[in-house]
Amino acid sequence: MDFEKLITERYSVRNFKPEHLPQAVIDKILDAGHKAPTGCNYQPQRILVLNTDKAIAKLKNCTKCHFNAQAAMLVCHNKDESWVRKYDGALSSPVDAVIVTTHMMLACQNEGVGTCWVMHFDPKAMRESFNIPDNVEPVALLVMGYPADDAKPLDLHNQFRPMNEVVFYDEF
Repeated sequence: MDFEKLITERYSVRNFKPEHLPQAVIDKILDAGHKAPTGCNYQPQRILVLNTDKAIAKLKNCTKCHFNAQAAMLVCHNKDESWVRKYDGALSSPVDAVIVTTHMMLACQNEGVGTCWVMHFDPKAMRESFNIPDNVEPVALLVMGYPADDAKPLDLHNQFRPMNEVVFYDEF
């Protein structure tokens, strides 16, 4: 798919068909995340694939924003494997996880899979439900699946602030 078309047509899907994704499609999405750049190539991302009825039932106890998707990926980062900026101690791993999530979200669109990026989830419930270790921090949840026939973007999808309000040259 043409990149401009891909980023223009992608929207947050909140209505999915009731079917799990085939493993071949999951593998393509994961491959895109695996190819994402990370700080010093440390690859601190940890991706939890939720593509069974049992996993989705557990997910529904962690967020109300599951939109009845039949698949999801919880993207986390391992704090112990992060590149650290020496000037202020900032970790690259949360940003790395976000880059991985974005790569996978765009790969989904390329495969005809709709997604909704969700941050409205209970991290403690995620940890308990999916046995996530303390050093692994959940960052983003991608609920995903094939969009329902009546799925459409929200009205706000094509509304953007003027470019001069968000982009600056040389100084703020």
